[in-house]
Amino acid sequence: MEIRRDVFQAIADPTRRSILVLLAAGAMGAGAIANQFISSRQTISKHIQILTECGLLRQEHKGREIIYHINSKNMKQIADFIEPFRQLWEARFDKMDTILDNLKNTK
Repeated sequence: MEIRRDVFQAIADPTRRSILVLLAAGAMGAGAIANQFISSRQTISKHIQILTECGLLRQEHKGREIIYHINSKNMKQIADFIEPFRQLWEARFDKMDTILDNLKNTK
């Protein structure tokens, strides 16, 4: 039975976010990923499973090893959700820059 998880549930955990950052640099096997953490291999394996179930990672079988890659299509779902907030904060920072520039010019 496959459990389908939400991508936001998956990225809520700092270890899973660290795994995504690690895999952004390149694909890796589970053992190589686990070696980057002080947690047990079983714990990291569970994190990888959750990331895979929600579609943020995809698997590639190379012989007996499974190589994990970031699934950029599903990462876009996160980016699309965050985009309006990024735009809002950029607009606020632009306004703050304008106010600060005006204050500098009045001195």
